[in-house]
Amino acid sequence: MTPYPFRLGTTSYIIPADILPNVHYLAGKVRDVELVLFEVDDGPGNLPSKEQIAELRSIAADNDLTYTVHLPLDLRLADDGSPRHASLEKARRVIDCTQDLDPWAYVLHLDGKSARNKASVETMQHWQEQAIQSLKIVGGWAGGGQKLAVENMEGYPLDFYEPVLERIAVSRTVDVGHLWLDNHDPVAYLRNALPRTRVIHIHGITDRDHQSLAHMPKDILRAVLDELVYANYCGVLTVEVFSEDDFLTSCAALKAIMN
Repeated sequence: MTPYPFRLGTTSYIIPADILPNVHYLAGKVRDVELVLFEVDDGPGNLPSKEQIAELRSIAADNDLTYTVHLPLDLRLADDGSPRHASLEKARRVIDCTQDLDPWAYVLHLDGKSARNKASVETMQHWQEQAIQSLKIVGGWAGGGQKLAVENMEGYPLDFYEPVLERIAVSRTVDVGHLWLDNHDPVAYLRNALPRTRVIHIHGITDRDHQSLAHMPKDILRAVLDELVYANYCGVLTVEVFSEDDFLTSCAALKAIMN
């Protein structure tokens, strides 16, 4: 494994199998696995059993491995302002299921669709208060707000989440791929965000995102990695792809630049 200053990671869907075979495959290749969990109402889900959680803990202990957990829905309160919204209920089930893994972070999205497109001052303030309340509730379940890592989403203004982040002590997930997708400079964004960043997502862009980093020009990829090294970033860098070929070619692209 290449000794990067950060904890190189990827997702739990690299080979066509369930979570445990993927973690066994990735052990020794990465230092963090992003557990992509879902739960369909009255349908299938992939939340690990207690026995599987115990095995995941054992794999982690034997391989200097951590886990990040991606919560399944954009967080929001119910329309009446209560925590009964499905996104919060599912977040709690995921947190309860995975807390024995002591995750590096819980990655989450905030549902801001109602406020992102030239919303009135009142609408924006209402959304911000709801977002802060959601984070307080979920942070309590997670064992502290710093375990929560709010991710920047494509299609949102760069400063959209800042008023929320200024008022509550949560962490950040910087998705470099989302910034590339919106034609923003990730280096400038990282310089502001890194002091609170626990997780970074990176993935290549072709006709869509979450592709191999081999598709990215070397100078663009190098600029991001140079910034992380300069800042001595020691958090998780997740190569957020979902196939073995994209994972292996992304690792080769990183190695070519870091060596």
